[in-house]
Amino acid sequence: MPEFIECTNLYEEKKLIAKDKLIFRPAAYAVVIDKGNVLLLETKHTGKYWFPGGAVELGETLEESMKRELKEETGIEIEVEKFLKVNEIFFYYDPLDEAYHNFSFFYLCKPKTTTLMADDLVDPEEESIKPRWISIKDLTEDQMQVGSKEIFQLLSQL
Repeated sequence: MPEFIECTNLYEEKKLIAKDKLIFRPAAYAVVIDKGNVLLLETKHTGKYWFPGGAVELGETLEESMKRELKEETGIEIEVEKFLKVNEIFFYYDPLDEAYHNFSFFYLCKPKTTTLMADDLVDPEEESIKPRWISIKDLTEDQMQVGSKEIFQLLSQL
């Protein structure tokens, strides 16, 4: 009898997934702050915001992965200031019918460059699109994607 794990999907719904179907996925994300704004990406399937970054490839450090992902997703370069938090989540990604045991490492960063790549240069196959500088004071928790709400709450303290 397979063991099941409760996973959360993009829409914050719960789904039971067989434990042996989970993919282990460490990821690194940047909380980039500049002049009262935070750098966010739109999540294609929900329209909610998420932080730039992504999966750590074998042989990469967390910081190397995060810097690579930021360049790919936003076009900017960053400097890491400090580690903020790690979140653990069992996540079901509906579009690919995949489930992950994910550890997301979040770092506070400052930009070395601030000009974002044009929307048409962002890979349309990726989940995260439309890099934007969003005013922290105008951002609300319900605009944030599942898994980012604790980090959103930290923004007011930064």
